[in-house]
Amino acid sequence: MTEHSSPVQSILATLENEGVTHVTGVPDNTSGPLFDALAGHPAIRLVRITREGEAFALASGLWLGGASPLVVVQNTGLLESGDSLRGTAVRMGVPLPIVVTGRGYAKMERARLSPDAERTRELLTRSDVDSVALLAEPTLEAWGIPFERSRGPTAPGVVRTIHRARLEERPVALVVPGAFV
Repeated sequence: MTEHSSPVQSILATLENEGVTHVTGVPDNTSGPLFDALAGHPAIRLVRITREGEAFALASGLWLGGASPLVVVQNTGLLESGDSLRGTAVRMGVPLPIVVTGRGYAKMERARLSPDAERTRELLTRSDVDSVALLAEPTLEAWGIPFERSRGPTAPGVVRTIHRARLEERPVALVVPGAFV
């Protein structure tokens, strides 16, 4: 990344270099800048969907048709899309890179907690903690989806995720609590 390029521009260049043809998902506060930059992109088609579960079915269909998609989904949407992800992308062995944006991580930091904290009833019901940040990664593990957690979206993290998904021929996730800026 040059001193004048933003993280979003660096990630866009990475997606182009890696041959990503489509990005699908629902924009949120975290991923909005990436979706904005992809709108009208000459080489990568942005496909917005209405529910996160659609992203995985759509990406799987795109892959069947010869495309190279990437899914961007918030951790709350990841939990909503479980059956589509498990029953379609995982079952078909789709080499699908997933960027999971994270809500709730800042609250966990303020509460001095880690995503690895034991998920007790007391913790999951605390008003100062957003439980989705505690549940997303164990859910990925339960579904057999390898993942890496990054402090923010970075081109090297995206590259590793794309390469691992292709090498292992299955969905692989990059969990990024930080914003695309």
